[in-house]
Amino acid sequence: MSKVKICGITNLEDALCAVEAGADALGFVFYEKSPRYITPQNALKIVKELPPFIERVGLFVNVPYEEINATCKEAQMSLAQIHFEVQETFYERLDVPYLKVIRATCKEDLEKNKNEYRILDAFVESYGGEGKRVELEWFKEVDCSKIILAGGLSAANVEEVKKLNFYGLDVSSGVESSKGKKECQKIQEFIQKVKN
Repeated sequence: MSKVKICGITNLEDALCAVEAGADALGFVFYEKSPRYITPQNALKIVKELPPFIERVGLFVNVPYEEINATCKEAQMSLAQIHFEVQETFYERLDVPYLKVIRATCKEDLEKNKNEYRILDAFVESYGGEGKRVELEWFKEVDCSKIILAGGLSAANVEEVKKLNFYGLDVSSGVESSKGKKECQKIQEFIQKVKN
């Protein structure tokens, strides 16, 4: 049964709905160009209201490692999601556990970092949140047990994704009523379909 991350949380109501529906992780976007951007101060206000055992993932794009460390500390993130290309030495300087994001443009990209847990997203110029999905054909014959699939997921297509046995599914726009605002019913339906 795949883990579920609800990404792009901007308010407490959406966060609590996701947790009650059975989400394993919540994602907070610390990328100012995103319509789902949240400040570390506002993220912390939400985090302080969460029950234990919920993973809190901070998403970062094109910032120095010092900023990632400072933001994760301030907002009490348990994981950093590194959504841009960096050198291996960059990861060594992080004070928090991290997830690499592979922005896939071809089937060969699935082999990158294949011995690590990683997020696999469809390549888009704007770093995600556009509901674009990686070709499911690419995953045939691929071990998906360490892959968290992101991009273009919704309750409508979760059945076809399930049989590939991903470690996790990461959804944002597929459970929204508008950019940055989740729809509780869509979250519940998505998680129900994944977990059943």
